[in-house]
Amino acid sequence: MIKNSVESQAALSQRRAMEASKAAGRVAIESAQAIAQINQQATQELATMIQKRISELMKTQDPRAAFEYIHAEVLQDAAKEITQYHNQLLHVLNGGNKELADIAETMIQESKADLIHFVNEATDNAPAGSEAYVSVFKASFSNALQNFELMRAAMANSFSSFEKSVENVGNLASPQSPTKKKG
Repeated sequence: MIKNSVESQAALSQRRAMEASKAAGRVAIESAQAIAQINQQATQELATMIQKRISELMKTQDPRAAFEYIHAEVLQDAAKEITQYHNQLLHVLNGGNKELADIAETMIQESKADLIHFVNEATDNAPAGSEAYVSVFKASFSNALQNFELMRAAMANSFSSFEKSVENVGNLASPQSPTKKKG
């Protein structure tokens, strides 16, 4: 009876792992598709902008006017485009990261519940006279659960750190507002 229960638990765990892997794969594919779409759109917009700017620049006869045009219009537009591109990428990365964290958290909670069920079933069916062994086993299991929780907390911290890093990159990419010169 215990063997059947262990086998059914193992099958359930494998099924859950497969579902989690599929979900993580789906998130990765969706993120890659979104990034590819953003890249394609950015490339098309850049090509259109370059073509427009070159045709406008060709109309300019004065080198100083051309320089001022490039500085005032082209570089500012490029900075805006780059910022918009980075913000779109950060949005995709943050969304995928959150979904992966949720998948991992669900897997951890399900695995923890499976382990608790397995230990309870095994210790409930322990033969008479094995109380000392059951006590040692339950103490070891309790320690393992604490380590499991530490691992979960570390993983959650890792995801949080990643989100902060992505946010910091986004802040670096955002154009800074010009400061007034004191005279």
